Amino acid sequence: MTRQDSETGQGTVESLYPFLYASTSDLPAVLEEVRRSTVAKAAEIMELRQVICARDGARLAECAQQAARRFAAGGRLFAFGNGGSATDAQQVATLYLNPGGGSTPLAAFSLASDPATLTALCNDIGVDVVFSRQLAAFGRKDDIAVGLSTSGNSANLVRGFDEASRRGMLTIGFSGYEGGKMAELDSIDYLFVAPSSSVHRIQEAQTTVYNILWQLTVAAATRQQVIR
Repeated sequence: MTRQDSETGQGTVESLYPFLYASTSDLPAVLEEVRRSTVAKAAEIMELRQVICARDGARLAECAQQAARRFAAGGRLFAFGNGGSATDAQQVATLYLNPGGGSTPLAAFSLASDPATLTALCNDIGVDVVFSRQLAAFGRKDDIAVGLSTSGNSANLVRGFDEASRRGMLTIGFSGYEGGKMAELDSIDYLFVAPSSSVHRIQEAQTTVYNILWQLTVAAATRQQVIR
């Protein structure tokens, strides 16, 4: 790392957590700044969640019904994303596989969790195909594809959604900012956008939204089983 990189990185951290770089050694003042920072961040995420709820609440319920029908028909869920969104994809799969509360587990997989497959595809073909190739191999018309991105611009997610759509899968996207390239796709059936420029707030909001979608889907799937 160069000195310039180091200084740039420090400047970024300082802008996020100025109390860590305060010249004063007054502990009460530092703690008060920590409190203000925490309250401000909590207010930001609460406001973002409320915006998404007001705008997308009905669509979330509709999406959950569609997903439940796919599961009832024997469909499976495939989640994917890059970096921190890969971790979210794994969490999405885990939620459906282990719903708790006596609910029936629903078949779900993370396409970002197999390093051998990912590195083989990246090395032999390119990173753009790491999800689309897997969906081409495993995807069926009753399945569900869930892709997560903060920017909405990841080329491998775009190709993944296009492949999933070609196979008749239900496609669900999560993005931030204004949706990015994902907002331009006809291959995404339901796109839920966290309208923020902060990656931190976007991912926090996405976590809330995909947990709500999971709860609604499990409830709908359980109702369908009872009716049968």
